[in-house]
Amino acid sequence: MTLVIGTDEAGYGPNLGPLVVAASAWRVTEAGDAGERLSQAADDVARASGLTIRPWADSKRLHRPGGGLALLERGVLAALHEATLGGGRGPLPADGAALAKRLGFDVEGMFTPPEWALFRAAPLPTDTSAGQIVALAETAASVFLRHGVECVAIKCRVLHPGAFNDLLDAGLNKSDILSQTTLDLAASLRAVAPGEPALVWCDRHGGRKAYAPLVGRHFAATLVQTLEETPARSRYAIPADRLRIEFAVGGESQVPVALSSMTAKYVRELAMAAFNSHWREMSPGLLPTAGYPLDARRWWEQAAGAVRKSGIGEAMLWRKA
Repeated sequence: MTLVIGTDEAGYGPNLGPLVVAASAWRVTEAGDAGERLSQAADDVARASGLTIRPWADSKRLHRPGGGLALLERGVLAALHEATLGGGRGPLPADGAALAKRLGFDVEGMFTPPEWALFRAAPLPTDTSAGQIVALAETAASVFLRHGVECVAIKCRVLHPGAFNDLLDAGLNKSDILSQTTLDLAASLRAVAPGEPALVWCDRHGGRKAYAPLVGRHFAATLVQTLEETPARSRYAIPADRLRIEFAVGGESQVPVALSSMTAKYVRELAMAAFNSHWREMSPGLLPTAGYPLDARRWWEQAAGAVRKSGIGEAMLWRKA
């Protein structure tokens, strides 16, 4: 039996909107290569559901700007419906607040932006039906049982610009923030099954190649063995915890990383929809933005009057790096 955790992010590059980090935990109960077994299960779910692509794939393959959220939403909510932590098979989240609670990031605080009320109130699902989501979940449950795999949990962390900037001011750089948030989240999911052999798969964090000190700190390990550090992959082992962790370019090919990629993208897209709705109310005619640098500057210039009128400081809206 092996616990497999995959992580990924959405929103690392933009100046507007949140950085979202997600992690999914899976248990493989049969012997053999865990990644291969999960891939076979995902392929069989696709075939049984009449899909031309796996329901859990790199978010960039399932979503294009302006293309709608149907494929992301169906895969994320079906997997969340099947996640066994907390009993599984709970009702589908009916709105953003319920989604945030299920994914573990429903925390209000001083860095919460003004549009978050719209995020929490947004009805779900947005672009697909509950029936389609449940049908995929039921097919997945049957296939997972046959392959000896289960989706254990999906969790998120959402860093709004104010919180992100606060960490920068505390001395962290952009890559540090991503690594810290990712490894904290992965460690929390590893605690779901202490003592079980575990694998953690992460997409590469910016240009960072060496992760051993970070791994030791976030997993409270006195000994971290460096197995490999190359431009394509960095691998480590924590023998005392029966844990291996890998940071690799193209990690989305692994099902747990792909689901995390999808979840992070889905949450960020919902967050940006709320962001654009809020500021369009403040400034009618303001064109929406995805928050990436070039268009973010255009948005900032056009929204300047509304931002001044709101009294919200720049540090609460604009990520500095």
